[in-house]
Amino acid sequence: MNIRMDLKIVGLLAGLMGVFLLFPLALALARDEPATPFIRGMALAFFLAAAGVVVGFRSGQTIQTRDGFLVVTAGWLVASTVAAVPYLASGSLGTVDAWFEAVSGITTTGSTILTDIEALPRSLLLWRSMTQWLGGMGIILFTIAVLPLLGVGGMQLFKAEVPGPVADKLTPRLAVTARYLWYVYVGLTAAEFLLLWILGMPWLDAIDHSLTTLATGGFSPRNESIAAYTSPAIRLVIMLFMFLAGTNFVLHFRLLAGRWRTIVSDDEWRWYVMLIAGFATIFTTFLVYQGTGLYRAAEDSLFTVISLMTTTGYATADFETWPLALQGLLGLTLVFGGMAGSTGGGVKTLRTLMAFRSLRMSFRKMLHPHAMTPVVYRGKLVPPDVMNAIWGFFAAYLILAVIGMLLINLSGADMVTAWTASLTAVSNVGPGLGQVGPTDNFAWLPGYAKIALTFLMLSGRLELYTVILVFLPGFWRR
Repeated sequence: MNIRMDLKIVGLLAGLMGVFLLFPLALALARDEPATPFIRGMALAFFLAAAGVVVGFRSGQTIQTRDGFLVVTAGWLVASTVAAVPYLASGSLGTVDAWFEAVSGITTTGSTILTDIEALPRSLLLWRSMTQWLGGMGIILFTIAVLPLLGVGGMQLFKAEVPGPVADKLTPRLAVTARYLWYVYVGLTAAEFLLLWILGMPWLDAIDHSLTTLATGGFSPRNESIAAYTSPAIRLVIMLFMFLAGTNFVLHFRLLAGRWRTIVSDDEWRWYVMLIAGFATIFTTFLVYQGTGLYRAAEDSLFTVISLMTTTGYATADFETWPLALQGLLGLTLVFGGMAGSTGGGVKTLRTLMAFRSLRMSFRKMLHPHAMTPVVYRGKLVPPDVMNAIWGFFAAYLILAVIGMLLINLSGADMVTAWTASLTAVSNVGPGLGQVGPTDNFAWLPGYAKIALTFLMLSGRLELYTVILVFLPGFWRR
């Protein structure tokens, strides 16, 4: 491994975080709010950047696959550390709580320990939203566009960071790919802001929600989340952009290029739409049967399903008051996640589609032992090693979720709370059930449980393998 080069890249990431701190700093100065928290965050960020440049001066320009995993993991840890400084320096949060809120932001999880969000300065809330926006597409992916300036090829980082088991390239040059994806990301964010602002949402709220919707993060500047807004049009816009954020961004690029037929024929996209429509229909039927009006039932069901499946985590309804059967199904939506290549978390719909097809082929094999029953995706055979990796991912996901559940259960939480808190962390969703439902928060958990959840958040955001591999002894052997 080229450790010196790795440190140089991580230092660059810290410097970029410092640059983005200029935005909440400017808002703090304009609104006469404390500016010191952001100045301290910038000081740490630029110090780490300078240290990385000094250590990495004249380092070799070659990085291997292991460097990619190390840089991605270290980069997210450093970004979370810088993100936590404004919370800590403002005196609003203690060390553990500041770290929890920062990791929840950078990983776009959306779980919070804040009991009164609206009491915080708006500049700090803007930074809170920005951490999710930066983590949404990935601070690592953003940096890939800059790496050519250092003479470094970024494919190893792209493979390690981009959500999903398959890294889909748009252009031969990875830096150009990264820039195109960011153009789409910024464009959709701006479009949502304009629509929310035109529909009557205060401009600062519109900025915050645009940043956190496209990141599928779910941080809101309002204590009641989206339920604070009574406009059906606002909820409809947010639903639309949550759905778009959970869609593979490569498909957005193809749509802009006029290649819409490749979208409607995409296997994963059709599976993604079918899951959302299926869950929403089931929930609507149950709620109407329970006496809820059809329009209200349909809106609450569709919003909740899209919010949880894309791992955004916004809430317009307290789904803990829904029938227990529906709450059980909601647990499934916490797992499925968005499409591969989206900003959503979870196990990704691509993996669930491949798992479903693999099980279907297994049943066919039992009925017809001599038949050829390969798993097919986009008209091509899926290699056995890809399927092995997918099933391995499911195993790692389940093991981490169970370990998290046991640790949280030790704090005195009931099993529903412990299980869904663990699931929502490793899937990067935000709300769960029980004491961590849509109207609750994570402030009551002991410090060790919060730290355990931040590890699950980081692992889930970086596709499990990236973080786990770095902690294996074999990773560091030559």
